[in-house]
Parts: sequence; C-alpha cells; structure tokens
Amino acid sequence: MKLFLTRIVLAVRRFRQWLIAQIIFGFLNFLKLFPADGGINFADWITRKIGPHMSRHKLMLTNLHNAFPEKSEAEIAEIALASWGNMGRLAAEYVFLDRLFDFDPSSKEPGRIEVSGIPIFLDLRDNPRPFIVFTGHTGNFELLPVAGAAFGLKVTVLFRPPNNPYVAEKVFDFRAKRMGNLVPSHAGSSFTLARQLEAGGGVGVLVDQKFRKGLRTKFFGRDVKTNPLLPKLVRQFDCEVYPARCIRLPDNRYRLEIEPRLEMPRDERGNLDLPATAQILNDKVESWVREYPEQWLWYHDRWNIKKALFKKLFK
Repeated sequence: MKLFLTRIVLAVRRFRQWLIAQIIFGFLNFLKLFPADGGINFADWITRKIGPHMSRHKLMLTNLHNAFPEKSEAEIAEIALASWGNMGRLAAEYVFLDRLFDFDPSSKEPGRIEVSGIPIFLDLRDNPRPFIVFTGHTGNFELLPVAGAAFGLKVTVLFRPPNNPYVAEKVFDFRAKRMGNLVPSHAGSSFTLARQLEAGGGVGVLVDQKFRKGLRTKFFGRDVKTNPLLPKLVRQFDCEVYPARCIRLPDNRYRLEIEPRLEMPRDERGNLDLPATAQILNDKVESWVREYPEQWLWYHDRWNIKKALFKKLFK
C-alpha cells in the first residue's frame, strides 16, 4: 500500500511538472507570433502584471528592503516591478536569441549588441591558458557565452538546470546549440571543470546563486554562504579570473562587458585566501547590482531567508 501511494504521489508530481512545462512552452510559442521587440516588450508587460501576485513577490520585497534600507517604499516597489519585467524579458529572449545577437566587429553601424573589452576576448582566444570568467544573474547573462562562441573563444560553462525536468531538457538543448560545451551542476561537475583548466582551457560560472554550505561571506552587508568552487579551482590551477556581465540598454539593446583580470588575495604564506577570494566575487556582483538593481533576479533566495518568512507568516 505504501509503495502504491508513493507511486501515485510521484505520478502526480510528474504530471504537475509536465503541465507547468507545457504552459511555459505554450507562452514561448505564443511569443514567436510577435516580432522580437514586440514579443520582448509584451513579456515585460505581462510579468509586471502577474509578478506582484506571486508568492515570491514578498521574498523579493524583503530582499530589496534588506539590501537598500535607505530607499523608500515607492522606490522598492518600482525596482521590484522592473525586476519582474526583467525576468519576463529574459524568458522572451530565449525565443529570439538567434535574432538578438547581431554583434559584428567589422560593422560601422551599431546593432542590438555592443561589446566592451574586445581586446581581452581576443587575447584569451589567441593566447590559450587556463582562465575563469564569472558573472551574476544580471541583465541577460545567457548572452555572455554566446558572445564567447562568436569570438571563437571556447569556454566550458557550468550551469544549474531548472528543477522541472521537462523544462531542463529543452533549455539544455537550446543552450548547447549556441553556447558551446555545457556542464550541468552536480556532484561531479567540478572534475569536468578541473580537466578543462588542466588542458589550458576556459571555464564560465555564475557566482551569485544560493548555497547552503560554503564559505562565509557578506553580500549587501548580510551573511551568505558562497560556493567555494571558483576559489578552489583558482588555488589548484593558479588561473586568471575575469568578471563579465550583461547590461540591458534602452530599446531592447544590450552591452556585454568583460573586465580586466582580478588580482586574487593571498595570505601571509602566499597561498590563495579562499574566503577573501569569495568575498571579492560577491563585492563585484554587488557593485553591478547596485548600479542596475532592476536587472538582478531579486526573487532568488540568496540569503536563505525563505524559511524565516514562512514561519513569520504562519505564527
């Protein structure tokens, strides 16, 4: 009987995941009926309408209040609404990604995409060596590996698949065609990245995801745990580290930036300081978010406060 009930529960869960996936796919297929600008703008509009009614909106507002205690309620509400719009745009841009990335370094006319730091791209391509490029969930961060591939820069990208397996399969297929070598985040992914660096290649990682265990650091002045993977890889391979980000510009345009190499902190013995390295990553992402707060995904539970909110609601 217990086994039968377990199977029923699992079947219901799979059906729910399948249904949610079909709704998402249906929405994205609907967007294909629009021109790129119309589809992206519509996705922004509809998520601004729906987002504030979602359960995650309260978490988003709490995160914003904690990060920007100096801002007024009206300013917080405006950022939250724009952040929902940013998420809608991110979803729609999957549909139009092939049309969006139009960067041509030989063209005299500006397109949708502009790139800052081209000499760094070319140097990494033409002078192979182990390196890590990191970014955060700012703007359309998915465009960065597309840009690397466009420059002929081979980077192995670590990504976290969506929890929904039906969505995860589609997303993986989509990314693999446009972003080069992908490594899903799991227990053995660090070995894959290590082999890439050992062979003199490049690795790309997101560093602002929630992490339950890890290095104790600060983000917006609040305690967070940060994934130690990047600092450990730097310590092992003494590789170069470069920050990169995407910035949304007006009229559905984008600026992709790769910044100069970061100097990694060392302890008194000359060894890489792992917590200080993790803090440098957080500080860099925080500086980006402070500049364009509406372009970060505030609904992420980066500070692991969702449980505390749940308890507060049901006291």
